[in-house]
Amino acid sequence: MTSLLSWPRAALTVLLAAVLVLLVPYERLAPGERHAAGRAPVEPEPLPGVPSGFFTGSDEAGVRRIAQVQEWLGGETLTVGHTYLPGDRWSNIEGHAALFGPWARWKAERPGRLFVLNVPLMDRNEAGLPDAEVRAGLRRGAGGAFDAHFAVLGERLVAHGLGDAVLVLGWEMNGTTYSHRCGPDPTAWKAYWRRVVSVLRGVDGQRFRFDFTPSRGLDAVAWPLCYPGDDVVDIIGMDAYDQPAGLSFEEQVTEEYGLEHHVRFAAAHGKPVSYPEWGLFRNGDNPVYVRGMLDWFATHRPVYQTVTDYCPHGVWECAANPESARIVRGALGAPRAGSGRP
Repeated sequence: MTSLLSWPRAALTVLLAAVLVLLVPYERLAPGERHAAGRAPVEPEPLPGVPSGFFTGSDEAGVRRIAQVQEWLGGETLTVGHTYLPGDRWSNIEGHAALFGPWARWKAERPGRLFVLNVPLMDRNEAGLPDAEVRAGLRRGAGGAFDAHFAVLGERLVAHGLGDAVLVLGWEMNGTTYSHRCGPDPTAWKAYWRRVVSVLRGVDGQRFRFDFTPSRGLDAVAWPLCYPGDDVVDIIGMDAYDQPAGLSFEEQVTEEYGLEHHVRFAAAHGKPVSYPEWGLFRNGDNPVYVRGMLDWFATHRPVYQTVTDYCPHGVWECAANPESARIVRGALGAPRAGSGRP
């Protein structure tokens, strides 16, 4: 056998580092170090005290599915209801009883529930409009052309008992998916956001909170360029899916404009964070990613977090993600007899 003393110094250094990792108990590693050590947790761990929800659909059927998810979780553990206004035309962006009624009843059934509503800033929001048309629309909005639509929205929310909703305005503005994107004219986008907030805050009886939510990372434009100001933002959110393919959770934390940049930016502006959308995507059933996100929530205590639960992102509706489902169920489920969980 070759003596270790005859090994090159570089090889001995690598071996020693590997031995030290093996000697450190998993439970003593910080969340990022757990994943860097290459070991997914053996057992799911609870996520206490973070308001949580599942997005299961925008309509009344989506409200009913929450009860099914809670049955799967084993108890009344979900306190966040999250849905979206259609962005096809202004009459839908104004909201209507068919959408608000079921959510209002769900919220009223139990004290402490939180209603989160994504609000498009443009009609034809997923129509693939060219930059020139988006730019013109943002400038019209900043000039007050769409004020009446948002006034109606605010009045209808208050009338349905949803006047304390969290409103996620113009989400994922740093990308190219939506017509309410920021890239074609960040200056107009910020002025438009400020205008919409002013209109909604002018509605009698409202106590809205406004959530500025880009998608994780550098997309079409650096999302801090779109930030409209501390006086018109209450929460700084982030939509964070497991993508692109091959990107580890640690890289999602440290990438440019990633999870770490997000929490630091929010702290610098004195704002709490949220995660309105997150879930699996390009890397399949990935319990290490899911555990990483849940540990991140436990550390940074968001106002709320909502799992996007339709395929391929979900864990309740997607049978292809059993290991991730096990981790989520252990984190968000009700304590089970004999589990030792508080």
